Amino acid sequence: MSTQTSDRPPTPERDSSPGDRAFFGHPRGLSTLFFVELWERFSYYGMRAILLYFLVDTATAGGLGIDKTTGAAVLSIYGASVYLLSIIGGFTADRVFGARRSTLYGAVVIMAGHVCLALPAAATAWLGIALVALGTGLLKPNVSAMVGTLYRADDARRDGGFSIFYMSINIGSFFAPLVVGWLREHYGYHAGFSAAAVGMAIAIAWFVVGRRALGKVVDDVPNPLAPEERSRVGALAVGILVAFVAIVAVAGLWRDTVLDQVIDAISIVAVATPVAYFTMMFRSPKVEREEKSHLAAYLPLWVGAMLFFMIFEQAAGKMAIFAADNTVKETAGVTVNPEWFQSINPLAIVLLAPIFGWVWTRRAGRFPSTPMKFTLGVTIIGLSALAMAWAFASYQGNTAPVYVLGGVFVMQTVAELCLSPVGLSATTRLAPRAFASQAMALWFLASSAGQAIAAQLIQAMDGLSDATFYVVNGVITLVVAGALLALVPWIRRRMSTPELHVSEPSAPATVGAH
Repeated sequence: MSTQTSDRPPTPERDSSPGDRAFFGHPRGLSTLFFVELWERFSYYGMRAILLYFLVDTATAGGLGIDKTTGAAVLSIYGASVYLLSIIGGFTADRVFGARRSTLYGAVVIMAGHVCLALPAAATAWLGIALVALGTGLLKPNVSAMVGTLYRADDARRDGGFSIFYMSINIGSFFAPLVVGWLREHYGYHAGFSAAAVGMAIAIAWFVVGRRALGKVVDDVPNPLAPEERSRVGALAVGILVAFVAIVAVAGLWRDTVLDQVIDAISIVAVATPVAYFTMMFRSPKVEREEKSHLAAYLPLWVGAMLFFMIFEQAAGKMAIFAADNTVKETAGVTVNPEWFQSINPLAIVLLAPIFGWVWTRRAGRFPSTPMKFTLGVTIIGLSALAMAWAFASYQGNTAPVYVLGGVFVMQTVAELCLSPVGLSATTRLAPRAFASQAMALWFLASSAGQAIAAQLIQAMDGLSDATFYVVNGVITLVVAGALLALVPWIRRRMSTPELHVSEPSAPATVGAH
Protein backbone atom coordinates (compact mmCIF):
# COMPACT_ATOMS: atom_id res chain seq x y z
CA MET A 1 0.00 0.00 0.00
CA SER A 2 1.08 3.57 -0.21
CA THR A 3 3.99 4.16 2.08
CA GLN A 4 2.75 7.22 3.86
CA THR A 5 3.07 7.42 7.56
CA SER A 6 0.03 8.61 9.42
CA ASP A 7 1.55 10.57 12.27
CA ARG A 8 1.19 13.99 13.67
CA PRO A 9 4.20 15.45 15.47
CA PRO A 10 5.10 13.49 18.60
CA THR A 11 3.32 14.06 21.88
CA PRO A 12 4.73 13.55 25.37
CA GLU A 13 5.07 9.86 26.12
CA ARG A 14 4.25 9.84 29.80
CA ASP A 15 2.74 6.38 30.08
CA SER A 16 5.38 4.27 28.34
CA SER A 17 7.09 1.61 30.37
CA PRO A 18 10.40 -0.03 29.37
CA GLY A 19 9.37 -3.07 31.43
CA ASP A 20 6.21 -3.72 29.41
CA ARG A 21 7.19 -6.46 26.93
CA ALA A 22 3.91 -8.37 26.68
CA PHE A 23 3.65 -8.31 22.86
CA PHE A 24 6.75 -9.82 21.22
CA GLY A 25 8.93 -7.79 23.57
CA HIS A 26 6.87 -4.63 23.05
CA PRO A 27 4.21 -2.86 25.15
CA ARG A 28 0.84 -4.58 25.45
CA GLY A 29 -0.81 -1.57 23.84
CA LEU A 30 0.96 -2.38 20.58
CA SER A 31 -1.13 -5.55 20.25
CA THR A 32 -4.30 -3.45 20.58
CA LEU A 33 -3.24 -1.02 17.86
CA PHE A 34 -1.80 -3.81 15.68
CA PHE A 35 -5.10 -5.69 15.42
CA VAL A 36 -7.21 -2.53 15.26
CA GLU A 37 -5.19 -1.32 12.28
CA LEU A 38 -5.18 -4.77 10.66
CA TRP A 39 -8.97 -5.02 10.70
CA GLU A 40 -9.52 -1.37 9.81
CA ARG A 41 -7.25 -1.73 6.78
CA PHE A 42 -9.01 -4.99 5.91
CA SER A 43 -12.32 -3.14 5.85
CA TYR A 44 -10.92 -0.17 3.92
CA TYR A 45 -9.11 -2.11 1.20
CA GLY A 46 -11.86 -4.71 0.97
CA MET A 47 -14.43 -2.01 0.26
CA ARG A 48 -12.04 -0.20 -2.11
CA ALA A 49 -11.31 -3.39 -4.07
CA ILE A 50 -14.93 -3.79 -5.19
CA LEU A 51 -16.10 -0.17 -5.14
CA LEU A 52 -15.53 0.63 -8.82
CA TYR A 53 -17.15 -2.61 -9.95
CA PHE A 54 -20.14 -1.84 -7.72
CA LEU A 55 -20.46 1.66 -9.14
CA VAL A 56 -20.44 0.61 -12.80
CA ASP A 57 -22.20 -2.77 -12.70
CA THR A 58 -25.85 -2.96 -13.72
CA ALA A 59 -28.66 -2.62 -11.20
CA THR A 60 -29.79 -6.17 -11.96
CA ALA A 61 -26.31 -7.40 -10.97
CA GLY A 62 -26.42 -5.40 -7.74
CA GLY A 63 -24.50 -2.33 -8.88
CA LEU A 64 -25.40 1.34 -9.31
CA GLY A 65 -25.21 1.29 -13.10
CA ILE A 66 -23.23 4.49 -13.71
CA ASP A 67 -20.84 4.76 -16.66
CA LYS A 68 -17.19 3.73 -16.30
CA THR A 69 -15.84 7.25 -16.73
CA THR A 70 -17.95 8.64 -13.90
CA GLY A 71 -17.28 5.55 -11.78
CA ALA A 72 -13.51 5.93 -12.12
CA ALA A 73 -13.81 9.65 -11.34
CA VAL A 74 -15.90 8.88 -8.23
CA LEU A 75 -13.27 6.39 -7.04
CA SER A 76 -10.50 8.98 -7.43
CA ILE A 77 -12.49 11.71 -5.71
CA TYR A 78 -13.32 9.31 -2.87
CA GLY A 79 -9.60 8.78 -2.30
CA ALA A 80 -9.00 12.53 -2.50
CA SER A 81 -11.71 13.08 0.13
CA VAL A 82 -10.16 10.60 2.56
CA TYR A 83 -6.84 12.46 2.59
CA LEU A 84 -8.50 15.87 2.61
CA LEU A 85 -10.67 14.92 5.60
CA SER A 86 -7.66 13.56 7.50
CA ILE A 87 -6.87 17.20 8.30
CA ILE A 88 -10.09 17.23 10.33
CA GLY A 89 -9.00 14.03 12.09
CA GLY A 90 -5.76 15.64 13.18
CA PHE A 91 -7.60 18.77 14.34
CA THR A 92 -10.17 16.87 16.42
CA ALA A 93 -7.44 14.83 18.11
CA ASP A 94 -5.26 17.86 18.87
CA ARG A 95 -7.97 20.29 19.95
CA VAL A 96 -11.28 18.55 20.70
CA PHE A 97 -11.42 14.83 21.55
CA GLY A 98 -7.89 13.48 21.88
CA ALA A 99 -6.44 10.64 19.78
CA ARG A 100 -8.36 7.75 21.36
CA ARG A 101 -11.84 9.22 21.05
CA SER A 102 -11.17 10.59 17.56
CA THR A 103 -10.12 7.10 16.51
CA LEU A 104 -13.15 5.46 18.13
CA TYR A 105 -15.63 7.93 16.64
CA GLY A 106 -14.02 7.54 13.23
CA ALA A 107 -14.22 3.75 13.47
CA VAL A 108 -17.93 3.87 14.33
CA VAL A 109 -18.61 6.19 11.38
CA ILE A 110 -16.66 3.85 9.07
CA MET A 111 -18.66 0.82 10.21
CA ALA A 112 -21.91 2.74 9.69
CA GLY A 113 -20.74 3.51 6.17
CA HIS A 114 -20.04 -0.15 5.40
CA VAL A 115 -23.45 -1.12 6.78
CA CYS A 116 -25.07 1.45 4.47
CA LEU A 117 -23.17 -0.02 1.52
CA ALA A 118 -24.31 -3.51 2.50
CA LEU A 119 -27.96 -2.44 2.18
CA PRO A 120 -29.48 -2.95 -1.30
CA ALA A 121 -30.41 0.69 -1.96
CA ALA A 122 -28.71 3.35 -4.08
CA ALA A 123 -29.40 6.18 -1.61
CA THR A 124 -27.75 4.35 1.28
CA ALA A 125 -24.82 3.44 -0.97
CA TRP A 126 -23.90 7.09 -1.58
CA LEU A 127 -24.34 7.84 2.11
CA GLY A 128 -22.11 4.87 2.92
CA ILE A 129 -19.31 6.08 0.65
CA ALA A 130 -19.44 9.52 2.29
CA LEU A 131 -19.41 8.03 5.80
CA VAL A 132 -16.43 5.77 5.09
CA ALA A 133 -14.49 8.76 3.73
CA LEU A 134 -15.36 10.90 6.76
CA GLY A 135 -14.65 8.14 9.28
CA THR A 136 -11.32 7.26 7.68
CA GLY A 137 -10.36 10.92 7.78
CA LEU A 138 -11.08 11.00 11.52
CA LEU A 139 -9.23 7.75 12.23
CA LYS A 140 -6.30 7.82 9.82
CA PRO A 141 -4.01 10.45 11.39
CA ASN A 142 -4.35 9.08 14.91
CA VAL A 143 -3.74 5.32 15.14
CA SER A 144 -0.02 5.37 14.34
CA ALA A 145 0.35 8.56 16.40
CA MET A 146 -0.84 6.48 19.38
CA VAL A 147 1.88 3.91 18.64
CA GLY A 148 4.40 6.66 19.34
CA THR A 149 2.93 7.25 22.81
CA LEU A 150 3.77 3.65 23.83
CA TYR A 151 7.51 4.38 23.87
CA ARG A 152 9.80 6.91 25.42
CA ALA A 153 11.78 8.88 22.86
CA ASP A 154 14.99 7.04 23.81
CA ASP A 155 13.41 3.55 23.82
CA ALA A 156 15.47 1.33 21.51
CA ARG A 157 12.33 -0.70 20.71
CA ARG A 158 10.58 2.26 19.09
CA ASP A 159 11.52 1.69 15.43
CA GLY A 160 10.91 -2.03 15.78
CA GLY A 161 7.48 -1.31 17.23
CA PHE A 162 6.53 0.78 14.22
CA SER A 163 7.81 -1.93 11.89
CA ILE A 164 5.56 -4.49 13.61
CA PHE A 165 2.65 -2.06 13.46
CA TYR A 166 3.13 -1.39 9.74
CA MET A 167 3.13 -5.13 9.11
CA SER A 168 -0.49 -5.16 10.30
CA ILE A 169 -1.36 -2.73 7.50
CA ASN A 170 0.14 -4.99 4.86
CA ILE A 171 -1.53 -8.09 6.32
CA GLY A 172 -4.95 -6.44 6.28
CA SER A 173 -4.52 -4.94 2.82
CA PHE A 174 -3.20 -8.24 1.41
CA PHE A 175 -6.06 -10.45 2.57
CA ALA A 176 -8.90 -7.94 2.04
CA PRO A 177 -9.06 -8.06 -1.79
CA LEU A 178 -8.76 -11.86 -1.73
CA VAL A 179 -11.59 -12.38 0.75
CA VAL A 180 -13.92 -9.60 -0.38
CA GLY A 181 -13.30 -10.38 -4.06
CA TRP A 182 -14.25 -14.02 -3.48
CA LEU A 183 -17.40 -12.99 -1.61
CA ARG A 184 -18.35 -10.57 -4.38
CA GLU A 185 -17.85 -13.29 -6.99
CA HIS A 186 -19.99 -15.88 -5.17
CA TYR A 187 -22.52 -13.87 -3.16
CA GLY A 188 -22.61 -10.37 -4.63
CA TYR A 189 -21.45 -6.88 -3.74
CA HIS A 190 -23.43 -6.51 -0.56
CA ALA A 191 -21.80 -9.62 0.90
CA GLY A 192 -18.42 -8.02 0.21
CA PHE A 193 -19.44 -4.79 1.91
CA SER A 194 -20.84 -6.81 4.82
CA ALA A 195 -17.41 -8.42 5.27
CA ALA A 196 -15.88 -4.95 5.42
CA ALA A 197 -18.45 -3.99 8.08
CA VAL A 198 -17.61 -7.12 10.10
CA GLY A 199 -13.90 -6.29 9.87
CA MET A 200 -14.57 -2.81 11.19
CA ALA A 201 -16.76 -4.17 13.99
CA ILE A 202 -13.89 -6.45 15.07
CA ALA A 203 -11.54 -3.45 15.04
CA ILE A 204 -13.91 -1.45 17.26
CA ALA A 205 -14.38 -4.33 19.71
CA TRP A 206 -10.62 -4.90 19.92
CA PHE A 207 -10.02 -1.19 20.47
CA VAL A 208 -12.60 -0.90 23.26
CA VAL A 209 -11.41 -4.04 25.06
CA GLY A 210 -7.74 -3.09 24.83
CA ARG A 211 -8.05 0.65 25.48
CA ARG A 212 -6.52 0.52 28.97
CA ALA A 213 -3.29 -0.90 27.59
CA LEU A 214 -2.80 2.37 25.69
CA GLY A 215 -2.35 4.44 28.84
CA LYS A 216 -3.88 7.79 29.69
CA VAL A 217 -1.89 9.96 27.30
CA VAL A 218 -4.09 8.94 24.34
CA ASP A 219 -7.01 10.69 26.05
CA ASP A 220 -5.13 13.97 26.35
CA VAL A 221 -6.15 16.92 24.18
CA PRO A 222 -2.76 18.57 23.49
CA ASN A 223 -4.10 22.01 22.58
CA PRO A 224 -7.76 22.19 23.66
CA LEU A 225 -10.04 24.85 22.26
CA ALA A 226 -10.57 27.74 24.64
CA PRO A 227 -14.24 28.58 25.32
CA GLU A 228 -13.97 31.78 23.28
CA GLU A 229 -12.51 29.82 20.33
CA ARG A 230 -15.34 27.31 20.06
CA SER A 231 -17.85 29.71 18.56
CA ARG A 232 -15.28 30.91 16.03
CA VAL A 233 -14.43 27.34 15.03
CA GLY A 234 -18.12 26.51 14.74
CA ALA A 235 -18.71 29.56 12.56
CA LEU A 236 -15.70 28.62 10.43
CA ALA A 237 -17.05 25.08 9.97
CA VAL A 238 -20.44 26.43 8.89
CA GLY A 239 -18.73 28.88 6.55
CA ILE A 240 -16.69 26.10 4.93
CA LEU A 241 -19.81 23.99 4.46
CA VAL A 242 -21.72 26.91 2.92
CA ALA A 243 -18.77 27.68 0.63
CA PHE A 244 -18.63 24.06 -0.50
CA VAL A 245 -22.36 24.01 -1.29
CA ALA A 246 -21.86 27.24 -3.24
CA ILE A 247 -19.04 25.66 -5.27
CA VAL A 248 -21.29 22.67 -6.02
CA ALA A 249 -24.00 25.06 -7.21
CA VAL A 250 -21.60 27.06 -9.38
CA ALA A 251 -20.32 23.83 -10.94
CA GLY A 252 -23.84 23.42 -12.30
CA LEU A 253 -22.93 26.07 -14.88
CA TRP A 254 -20.78 23.52 -16.72
CA ARG A 255 -21.96 20.15 -15.34
CA ASP A 256 -25.27 18.42 -16.03
CA THR A 257 -25.59 16.17 -12.97
CA VAL A 258 -25.27 16.74 -9.23
CA LEU A 259 -22.73 13.90 -9.02
CA ASP A 260 -20.44 15.59 -11.55
CA GLN A 261 -20.90 18.90 -9.71
CA VAL A 262 -19.80 17.29 -6.42
CA ILE A 263 -16.78 15.70 -8.14
CA ASP A 264 -15.73 19.12 -9.46
CA ALA A 265 -16.32 20.84 -6.12
CA ILE A 266 -14.19 18.33 -4.19
CA SER A 267 -11.51 18.57 -6.88
CA ILE A 268 -11.40 22.36 -6.52
CA VAL A 269 -11.10 22.13 -2.73
CA ALA A 270 -8.47 19.37 -2.90
CA VAL A 271 -6.25 21.45 -5.19
CA ALA A 272 -6.97 24.84 -3.59
CA THR A 273 -6.18 23.64 -0.05
CA PRO A 274 -2.47 22.87 -0.61
CA VAL A 275 -2.17 26.06 -2.67
CA ALA A 276 -3.54 27.95 0.35
CA TYR A 277 -1.13 26.11 2.69
CA PHE A 278 1.92 26.99 0.59
CA THR A 279 0.76 30.59 0.08
CA MET A 280 0.19 31.02 3.82
CA MET A 281 3.67 29.68 4.59
CA PHE A 282 5.44 31.79 1.98
CA ARG A 283 3.64 34.99 3.09
CA SER A 284 3.78 34.41 6.84
CA PRO A 285 6.00 36.85 8.80
CA LYS A 286 6.81 33.92 11.11
CA VAL A 287 8.74 32.21 8.29
CA GLU A 288 12.32 33.42 7.98
CA ARG A 289 14.01 34.05 4.64
CA GLU A 290 16.16 30.92 4.91
CA GLU A 291 13.07 28.84 5.69
CA LYS A 292 11.34 30.20 2.60
CA SER A 293 14.31 28.97 0.61
CA HIS A 294 13.83 25.50 2.15
CA LEU A 295 10.12 25.64 1.36
CA ALA A 296 10.88 26.56 -2.25
CA ALA A 297 13.14 23.49 -2.44
CA TYR A 298 10.34 21.31 -1.07
CA LEU A 299 7.74 22.54 -3.58
CA PRO A 300 9.05 20.58 -6.62
CA LEU A 301 9.31 17.43 -4.46
CA TRP A 302 5.70 17.91 -3.39
CA VAL A 303 4.59 18.30 -7.01
CA GLY A 304 6.43 15.09 -7.87
CA ALA A 305 4.67 13.28 -5.02
CA MET A 306 1.31 14.63 -6.20
CA LEU A 307 1.87 13.19 -9.69
CA PHE A 308 3.09 9.93 -8.18
CA PHE A 309 -0.20 9.48 -6.31
CA MET A 310 -2.18 10.60 -9.37
CA ILE A 311 -0.97 7.43 -11.13
CA PHE A 312 -0.39 5.11 -8.16
CA GLU A 313 -3.92 5.40 -6.76
CA GLN A 314 -5.41 4.17 -10.04
CA ALA A 315 -4.76 0.67 -8.66
CA ALA A 316 -8.46 0.46 -7.78
CA GLY A 317 -9.52 2.59 -10.76
CA LYS A 318 -8.21 2.25 -14.31
CA MET A 319 -6.04 -0.74 -13.37
CA ALA A 320 -9.09 -2.44 -11.87
CA ILE A 321 -10.89 -1.90 -15.18
CA PHE A 322 -7.98 -3.58 -16.99
CA ALA A 323 -8.11 -6.47 -14.52
CA ALA A 324 -11.81 -7.03 -15.19
CA ASP A 325 -12.03 -6.31 -18.93
CA ASN A 326 -8.60 -7.07 -20.39
CA THR A 327 -7.00 -9.79 -18.24
CA VAL A 328 -7.60 -13.53 -18.54
CA LYS A 329 -10.17 -14.94 -16.12
CA GLU A 330 -8.26 -18.14 -15.49
CA THR A 331 -4.61 -19.11 -15.29
CA ALA A 332 -3.10 -22.53 -14.58
CA GLY A 333 -6.62 -23.82 -14.00
CA VAL A 334 -7.31 -21.25 -11.27
CA THR A 335 -10.08 -18.66 -11.60
CA VAL A 336 -8.60 -15.20 -11.06
CA ASN A 337 -10.92 -12.60 -9.54
CA PRO A 338 -9.98 -9.09 -10.73
CA GLU A 339 -9.83 -7.81 -7.14
CA TRP A 340 -6.96 -10.16 -6.38
CA PHE A 341 -4.47 -8.04 -8.31
CA GLN A 342 -4.76 -5.41 -5.59
CA SER A 343 -3.08 -7.83 -3.17
CA ILE A 344 0.13 -7.73 -5.22
CA ASN A 345 1.29 -4.37 -3.86
CA PRO A 346 1.29 -5.27 -0.13
CA LEU A 347 2.89 -8.63 -0.94
CA ALA A 348 5.59 -6.94 -3.02
CA ILE A 349 6.22 -4.46 -0.21
CA VAL A 350 6.79 -7.27 2.29
CA LEU A 351 9.21 -8.99 -0.10
CA LEU A 352 11.06 -5.94 -1.44
CA ALA A 353 11.12 -3.51 1.50
CA PRO A 354 13.93 -5.34 3.38
CA ILE A 355 16.05 -5.28 0.22
CA PHE A 356 15.49 -1.57 -0.36
CA GLY A 357 16.04 -0.85 3.34
CA TRP A 358 19.37 -2.67 3.22
CA VAL A 359 20.44 -0.82 0.07
CA TRP A 360 19.46 2.63 1.39
CA THR A 361 21.20 1.92 4.72
CA ARG A 362 24.39 0.76 3.01
CA ARG A 363 24.43 3.88 0.86
CA ALA A 364 23.44 6.37 3.56
CA GLY A 365 25.03 9.75 2.87
CA ARG A 366 25.97 8.74 -0.68
CA PHE A 367 24.17 8.46 -4.02
CA PRO A 368 21.19 8.43 -4.37
CA SER A 369 20.30 11.50 -2.32
CA THR A 370 16.77 12.23 -1.08
CA PRO A 371 15.82 14.35 -4.13
CA MET A 372 17.34 11.72 -6.42
CA LYS A 373 15.22 9.01 -4.76
CA PHE A 374 12.20 11.22 -5.37
CA THR A 375 13.23 11.58 -9.00
CA LEU A 376 13.66 7.81 -9.37
CA GLY A 377 10.22 7.20 -7.87
CA VAL A 378 8.52 9.75 -10.14
CA THR A 379 10.36 8.39 -13.19
CA ILE A 380 9.41 4.78 -12.51
CA ILE A 381 5.75 5.63 -11.83
CA GLY A 382 5.71 7.58 -15.11
CA LEU A 383 7.15 4.58 -16.96
CA SER A 384 4.53 2.35 -15.33
CA ALA A 385 1.85 4.61 -16.83
CA LEU A 386 3.36 4.09 -20.28
CA ALA A 387 3.42 0.34 -19.58
CA MET A 388 -0.31 0.50 -18.82
CA ALA A 389 -0.88 2.45 -22.04
CA TRP A 390 0.88 -0.33 -23.97
CA ALA A 391 -1.15 -2.99 -22.14
CA PHE A 392 -4.49 -1.31 -22.91
CA ALA A 393 -3.49 -0.89 -26.57
CA SER A 394 -2.17 -4.43 -26.95
CA TYR A 395 -4.80 -6.58 -25.25
CA GLN A 396 -8.48 -6.39 -26.14
CA GLY A 397 -11.01 -8.48 -24.27
CA ASN A 398 -9.84 -10.87 -21.56
CA THR A 399 -6.58 -11.82 -23.29
CA ALA A 400 -3.78 -10.27 -21.21
CA PRO A 401 -1.73 -12.77 -19.16
CA VAL A 402 -1.77 -12.10 -15.42
CA TYR A 403 1.92 -11.18 -15.47
CA VAL A 404 1.19 -8.07 -17.56
CA LEU A 405 -0.85 -6.28 -14.90
CA GLY A 406 1.05 -8.02 -12.11
CA GLY A 407 4.31 -6.66 -13.50
CA VAL A 408 2.97 -3.10 -13.51
CA PHE A 409 1.90 -3.47 -9.86
CA VAL A 410 5.43 -4.61 -8.95
CA MET A 411 6.89 -1.75 -10.97
CA GLN A 412 4.75 0.76 -9.07
CA THR A 413 5.78 -0.82 -5.77
CA VAL A 414 9.43 -0.23 -6.68
CA ALA A 415 8.56 3.41 -7.40
CA GLU A 416 6.80 3.59 -4.04
CA LEU A 417 9.84 2.21 -2.22
CA CYS A 418 12.00 4.92 -3.82
CA LEU A 419 9.72 7.87 -3.07
CA SER A 420 7.46 7.35 -0.09
CA PRO A 421 9.95 6.36 2.65
CA VAL A 422 11.77 9.68 2.17
CA GLY A 423 8.61 11.72 1.59
CA LEU A 424 7.68 12.43 5.19
CA SER A 425 11.32 12.92 6.13
CA ALA A 426 11.73 15.59 3.45
CA THR A 427 8.41 17.16 4.43
CA THR A 428 9.28 17.51 8.09
CA ARG A 429 12.86 18.50 7.33
CA LEU A 430 11.97 21.35 4.98
CA ALA A 431 8.84 22.64 6.72
CA PRO A 432 9.18 26.09 8.35
CA ARG A 433 9.67 25.93 12.12
CA ALA A 434 6.43 27.84 12.78
CA PHE A 435 4.47 25.32 10.68
CA ALA A 436 6.16 22.09 11.78
CA SER A 437 2.85 20.69 13.05
CA GLN A 438 1.29 21.27 9.60
CA ALA A 439 3.89 19.16 7.79
CA MET A 440 1.85 15.95 7.89
CA ALA A 441 -1.16 17.74 6.43
CA LEU A 442 0.95 18.89 3.48
CA TRP A 443 2.08 15.33 2.78
CA PHE A 444 -1.51 14.01 2.89
CA LEU A 445 -2.61 16.80 0.58
CA ALA A 446 -0.20 15.62 -2.13
CA SER A 447 -2.25 12.43 -2.42
CA SER A 448 -5.53 14.32 -2.20
CA ALA A 449 -4.61 16.78 -4.95
CA GLY A 450 -3.13 14.03 -7.13
CA GLN A 451 -6.31 11.97 -7.01
CA ALA A 452 -8.46 15.05 -7.60
CA ILE A 453 -6.45 15.85 -10.73
CA ALA A 454 -6.84 12.22 -11.83
CA ALA A 455 -10.62 12.55 -11.47
CA GLN A 456 -10.59 15.62 -13.70
CA LEU A 457 -8.36 13.99 -16.32
CA ILE A 458 -10.62 10.94 -16.39
CA GLN A 459 -13.64 13.11 -17.11
CA ALA A 460 -11.83 15.40 -19.55
CA MET A 461 -10.73 12.38 -21.61
CA ASP A 462 -14.14 10.75 -21.72
CA GLY A 463 -14.48 9.21 -25.17
CA LEU A 464 -10.73 8.69 -25.58
CA SER A 465 -9.09 5.34 -24.97
CA ASP A 466 -7.64 4.22 -21.64
CA ALA A 467 -4.30 3.93 -23.44
CA THR A 468 -4.50 7.64 -24.27
CA PHE A 469 -5.28 8.45 -20.63
CA TYR A 470 -2.14 6.65 -19.49
CA VAL A 471 0.03 8.17 -22.23
CA VAL A 472 -0.98 11.66 -21.11
CA ASN A 473 -0.37 10.80 -17.44
CA GLY A 474 2.96 9.17 -18.21
CA VAL A 475 4.29 11.98 -20.40
CA ILE A 476 3.31 14.69 -17.90
CA THR A 477 4.94 12.77 -15.07
CA LEU A 478 8.14 12.04 -16.99
CA VAL A 479 8.47 15.71 -17.97
CA VAL A 480 8.22 16.63 -14.28
CA ALA A 481 10.73 13.86 -13.46
CA GLY A 482 13.15 15.48 -15.92
CA ALA A 483 12.64 18.84 -14.24
CA LEU A 484 13.26 17.24 -10.84
CA LEU A 485 16.48 15.69 -12.13
CA ALA A 486 17.68 19.11 -13.27
CA LEU A 487 16.78 20.59 -9.88
CA VAL A 488 18.50 17.90 -7.78
CA PRO A 489 21.71 19.92 -7.13
CA TRP A 490 19.66 23.03 -6.25
CA ILE A 491 17.42 21.07 -3.85
CA ARG A 492 20.38 19.29 -2.23
CA ARG A 493 22.12 22.59 -1.48
CA ARG A 494 19.03 23.84 0.37
CA MET A 495 18.51 20.57 2.22
CA SER A 496 22.08 20.54 3.53
CA THR A 497 22.29 24.08 4.93
CA PRO A 498 23.40 24.17 8.58
CA GLU A 499 20.42 26.28 9.60
CA LEU A 500 17.94 23.69 8.34
CA HIS A 501 15.22 22.88 10.83
CA VAL A 502 14.73 19.15 11.33
CA SER A 503 11.47 17.96 12.84
CA GLU A 504 11.45 14.19 13.21
CA PRO A 505 8.18 12.34 12.76
CA SER A 506 7.04 10.13 15.59
CA ALA A 507 7.31 7.15 13.26
CA PRO A 508 10.18 6.18 11.03
CA ALA A 509 9.68 6.69 7.33
CA THR A 510 8.64 3.11 6.83
CA VAL A 511 6.81 1.47 3.98
CA GLY A 512 3.31 0.09 4.07
CA ALA A 513 1.71 2.79 6.15
CA HIS A 514 -1.18 3.69 3.95
